[in-house]
Amino acid sequence: MRGYAGRACAGLLLALFVLCAAVWLSPPLQAQQELPREPLAIETAAGKRLFEVEVARTDRQQAIGLMWRTEMAADHGMLFDMGATRHINMWMKNTPLSLDMLFIARDGRVVSIASHTTPFSTDRITSEAPASAVLELLGGSAERLGIAPGDVVRHFLFGSPP
Repeated sequence: MRGYAGRACAGLLLALFVLCAAVWLSPPLQAQQELPREPLAIETAAGKRLFEVEVARTDRQQAIGLMWRTEMAADHGMLFDMGATRHINMWMKNTPLSLDMLFIARDGRVVSIASHTTPFSTDRITSEAPASAVLELLGGSAERLGIAPGDVVRHFLFGSPP
């Protein structure tokens, strides 16, 4: 009797663990509603580039990001305020759009760019240098607009309005 109860209890605990893991690991059911847009400018060698960006400030907003979005205007983007300066890891899980990820230092300087990211990929996309924010634009935007490392991003997050 004791062996049967122990196996039953272990089986029940395993089933409960699997259920909890499935719920915890499952993605949200839909894209988050658009966040309020804010102005942002990037000063490039070719001139100032203007955007309207959604700012992901909370952990939940950042976890969802642009997942499930199938379109985005060429002058829009999403800015992730990561808080502390560090090497940042991103991914493209559940994201059908190819994006350019601009990794930005606390002073607003672009420290690295990951161009033409692969939709739906779970591969890590890591900043080449410590950064405190990430700006996601449509894939190819950096090349098309002449945005390069060293350019300066103007936004209230960096203490410099656009």
